[in-house]
Formats: sequence, C-alpha cells, structure tokens
Amino acid sequence: MAKGPEKNTKNKALHTKLLNRKNAKIAQEKKDKAARLKVLITKMNQQHKLDPSMPESISEK
Repeated sequence: MAKGPEKNTKNKALHTKLLNRKNAKIAQEKKDKAARLKVLITKMNQQHKLDPSMPESISEK
C-alpha cells in the first residue's frame, strides 16, 4: 500500500519561525510604547505639581 506525498515540514517550520519573530516584534513594540507613555505621564505629572495652572485631564492610570 502506497503512502501519501511527503509532508513539507521545512516550509512549515520556516513559516512558524517567521510568525514567532513577527509576534515578538509586535509585543516588544507594545512594551516600548507603554514605557514611553509611562515616562511622559510621569513627566507631565511632575510639571503639573510645579505649575498648577495646567489642566486636570492629565493623570496617571
């Protein structure tokens, strides 16, 4: 009895590797963006303490 065609595991492995790389890059970008926003919010809150005439809409989450 004949077996079916060989499975193309090489392309599957490469595809998985590329998808993992893409997902890691997106996750790192999200972390970097969150860190930049956190620094910006901290800076704005410090400025608000020094200059109370700033609007109250800037607050830390």
